[in-house]
Amino acid sequence: MSRRDPTGSGAYLGEPCGAPRSRSAVVAVLRRQPRAAFDVLWAWIMGKRLRARQRLAALIGIDHRIALPASVMARPADDATPAAHPFVLIGEGKLLPGGAERIARAFADDPTLQAIYGDGLVQHRDGGPAYPVLPPAFDPDLLMAVDYLGPVALRPGALPESPPGIAVDAALRIAERHGAGAIGHLPGLLSVRRPAGTPTAARLAAVRAHLDRTGREAATAMLDTGGVIRVTHPLDGTPLVSVIVPTRDRLDLLRPCLASLRARTAWPALEILICDNESREPDTIAFLQAFAGEGRGVVVPCPGAFNFAAMNNIAAAQARGRLLVFMNNDVEAFRPDWLVAMARHALRPEIGAVGAKLLDGAGRIQHGGIVLGTGGLVTHGHRHFPGDAPGYLSTLRTAHRVSAVTAACLMVEADKFRAVGGFDAEAFAVDFNDVDLCLRLNAAGFRTLLAPEAVLHHREAASRRWTDEARARHGREVAALTKRWGPLLVQDPHYHPGFAPDLSTHARLARNFPRAGPVRRPA
Repeated sequence: MSRRDPTGSGAYLGEPCGAPRSRSAVVAVLRRQPRAAFDVLWAWIMGKRLRARQRLAALIGIDHRIALPASVMARPADDATPAAHPFVLIGEGKLLPGGAERIARAFADDPTLQAIYGDGLVQHRDGGPAYPVLPPAFDPDLLMAVDYLGPVALRPGALPESPPGIAVDAALRIAERHGAGAIGHLPGLLSVRRPAGTPTAARLAAVRAHLDRTGREAATAMLDTGGVIRVTHPLDGTPLVSVIVPTRDRLDLLRPCLASLRARTAWPALEILICDNESREPDTIAFLQAFAGEGRGVVVPCPGAFNFAAMNNIAAAQARGRLLVFMNNDVEAFRPDWLVAMARHALRPEIGAVGAKLLDGAGRIQHGGIVLGTGGLVTHGHRHFPGDAPGYLSTLRTAHRVSAVTAACLMVEADKFRAVGGFDAEAFAVDFNDVDLCLRLNAAGFRTLLAPEAVLHHREAASRRWTDEARARHGREVAALTKRWGPLLVQDPHYHPGFAPDLSTHARLARNFPRAGPVRRPA
């Protein structure tokens, strides 16, 4: 797959709409799984086209097909100069007709806005496909890695000094002076550009200066693959980490999970707590007794009906570590640096929950952060994409803000976890407890991050069994999530409304694209 960056900014945008998919490869996959292929065909015959597409995507994988026809670039640029409008425009690109008026109106409607950026179009070569840049609400972590902004409009006087020459520098300085909430994203196509080159040195210098001005001199910033700038935050020592693993029997899952923690986790101070929910199989009982007796960890008895949230809370209350890692028994580490990558972020004062990139049994993305308002309620970002996919805007290459991450592998400082009351075991015994925890951490001022440098395997739901009782409980938890977080579930601030809400995230444009919308800010 071609993974060229047409913006020259480190932001991967996808493949041309006409990029061919190997038909023989698709047929080979379907032949290897005839039962699943029949399910796809039957769903299609029965008129359940969305379900058929979702099942096919799960079988053969998915990738970006979001480039626009070259004719889109025929839109004329606005001939009006920035001087004719009450703002200063910084960065490469020209405004499309009506763009200046929309920006001016947004500034007039909200005096707290100091900077505005919008959606844009870029083209790598004349006559080639046009790529839409559909950015999230302002995210300084992502911006340090990739320039997703395009031209940025500044309110006059937003900065005491003369405006910087590049948009990244201007936005970071605005965030330092006025806070990240002073920078708004205005959905709808505002600009068009055909970049001539990559100002890598200028971007790198702006990031380095921002780190120095904000007291993070010890952090490093280096150019990485695909034009991404890799910012590495220093570790505040290597404190004790408590890894909490709930289980009920399923030694076939638990044994490799624990073995991977011991053999493939590069961290000097690690304790493991197993939440045992009434395991009954003799082999499991013997294993747990040996595990505790040999000093390999602690077995925490958690009797009663299965309550994932309560089990984790019980173990967290006994944990001695400064950092807590909640991990499913069907997750396995295979790269020793996963915990280091997560801890570098979790130990930052402003960060709450940190999630890992998880791969399914076929080596595809199972979890790339949790997106709100898609798939009916919530869904996992970039699901079914190739495991080495860069992700839209290179978000599978670099840490960035998300609304929530899965508790299949979630790290958080113990003090922050306890400050918000831990998991809500009453409202979300099994489902959505991780989403609710992250949203409460966000509301308390701690940002949730995906750290895709941390990569693990996840055999999702390998230990779950659906029953009528489980479906009824799931329905109650859906209702509880909707009641508590309904407004946020309408549209995730870290996910663009221009994407189609079904099939998979970041894969297709919505039917009504492009559509203008109100200013979005960080949650």
